[in-house]
Amino acid sequence: MAQNPTTGIPEGSPSGTRGDPARALAADSTTTVPARDPLSRVAIRQIALLAIASTVGFVLLMAGLSWATNLTSSSTATLDAIDVETGTVTLSLTQEPPQLDSTRLTDSVSGRILGHVMEGLLRYDVNNQLAPGVAERWDIRADGATFWLREEARWSDGEPVTAHDFVFAWQTALDPATASQYAFIFYVLKNGEAINTGELPRESLGVTAVSDRVLEVEFEQPVAYFDKLVAFQTYYPIREDFYLSREGRYAADADDMLYNGPFEITVWVHGAHVRLEKNPDYWDRDGISLNVIDFPYITADGNAVLNLYRDGQIAEVNGLGAESLDQVLAERWPVGRYSDGSVWFFQLNHRSDHPTGNYNLRKALQLVNDPGELVYKVIKIPSNTPGESIFPTWLKGEKGLFRQEYPAPTVTPNVTLAREHLEQAKRELGVDEIPPLVLLADDTPGASKQAEYYQNSLMQKLGLEIRIDKQIFKQRLAKVEAGEFDVALYGWGPAFDDPLTFADLFASWNPNNHGEYANAELDAQVRIAQQSTDQATRMAAFGRIQEILFEDVAIIPNYERGQMYIQDPRIRGVARRAVGADPDYTRAYIVTD
Repeated sequence: MAQNPTTGIPEGSPSGTRGDPARALAADSTTTVPARDPLSRVAIRQIALLAIASTVGFVLLMAGLSWATNLTSSSTATLDAIDVETGTVTLSLTQEPPQLDSTRLTDSVSGRILGHVMEGLLRYDVNNQLAPGVAERWDIRADGATFWLREEARWSDGEPVTAHDFVFAWQTALDPATASQYAFIFYVLKNGEAINTGELPRESLGVTAVSDRVLEVEFEQPVAYFDKLVAFQTYYPIREDFYLSREGRYAADADDMLYNGPFEITVWVHGAHVRLEKNPDYWDRDGISLNVIDFPYITADGNAVLNLYRDGQIAEVNGLGAESLDQVLAERWPVGRYSDGSVWFFQLNHRSDHPTGNYNLRKALQLVNDPGELVYKVIKIPSNTPGESIFPTWLKGEKGLFRQEYPAPTVTPNVTLAREHLEQAKRELGVDEIPPLVLLADDTPGASKQAEYYQNSLMQKLGLEIRIDKQIFKQRLAKVEAGEFDVALYGWGPAFDDPLTFADLFASWNPNNHGEYANAELDAQVRIAQQSTDQATRMAAFGRIQEILFEDVAIIPNYERGQMYIQDPRIRGVARRAVGADPDYTRAYIVTD
């Protein structure tokens, strides 16, 4: 899953690509509240205000509004990061969630929010193990799978979550009109790829609601990792009648969504505030301790976030930057660290109308890249490690860790050899000098520091002019998807716990392959890894993919991201993980001693 900025929170992986065991069932199945139209409520509110104004008078109305404003201001001023009485934890987000429609989601910021308010057939528990979600039990076979849905699963309007909701959501994600960048994750289902390419109608998908509580799945070929797939956000359910009632605005605002997870969004002021409240219709609501997870601050300014924590306004700071460590150590705040699962690299534009489409230019860039210098002298965050591969070191292989079984090819920086490749690139491109390269990056302090480092390094070593294109997170995503870059500082987190979540990123058919890299042998190896159930065969395919990406200089690895954080000691049970919503507060609780 595409990641958020380098100094931000890995909210999701993909994440990115982050769940819970089944507990006693206690949902109230008798309460049914019809879906509400937010426009109708706005109209009613306006009529009420007009009535008050006409009967009570303009002066009294203004006085009332003034009193309400003062009350709100007072409440904000005395806000504590943790309110024991109301069960509220106050946090911050680095960015506005760009996309909360699960069929279109690609980023980890949105993934973090969805991981708290939605639930799939399976989810990850506090120990980062797969656990029952909407499905109370399941059976996965060579040719398909059966899921039995729990009777107590409810939407936030009280209606039951049914097998039909999964059928509709999966068909919608595959529908070419949706243009989902994660549609390929359904290709394991019978007719999935043919539907996504427009060859078959969406109704031909190999998934059937046998009844409201039984979901039957047919595979295109045997799948060794399907239980991991259904925990991913694109596999979340969507209720058809509500989706259609939004008339194209599904997930645009809080009232344009239905929720089936532990929390629901009650406030969404775009760019300013997101508030999650405990979902009273969640099947395991008695197992959820917090009542409110509030994000009244949305900022990527590391100093501002640190000040909020010091002043007791937020309960955690994630993604501590090097510039923050001295202050954190001076305050003697305990520092936690973990791997968020993501790898960061140069996303290179392989289109023929971009200089980076030339192999020798890419090779020159590879030969002067020094991940160790980047990590230890520029980023200077102890939890990061130099990058060598698209496959991070924590991935499991056949018997142990994949990278131990298949070590990544490495390159020793060599400026002299790099300059020879650069001269060859000029001859092949027919230019005396390589035109300025556009380096796309986020506008965060950490990303800016890295971009400026590369700008200076490539000028000094190769005489290349680098023009930095800094963009806010949402716009950076849009520009990389449109191919408006030569080089992009890019991160990828896992969607599910299998090397394939990284291996197929550069398959020619993958919409997240934004540089449009294409290699027929790599595509063939991806197919082997997708279709085989023999782990030795699959791991060998991943090993060859690793070699191909290195040989072609498809990307240039920079680092594997670790996270350092500080957290209010009164909050416990926060799950931090490489796969699934991260950080995950669904099972967090407050201690008072």
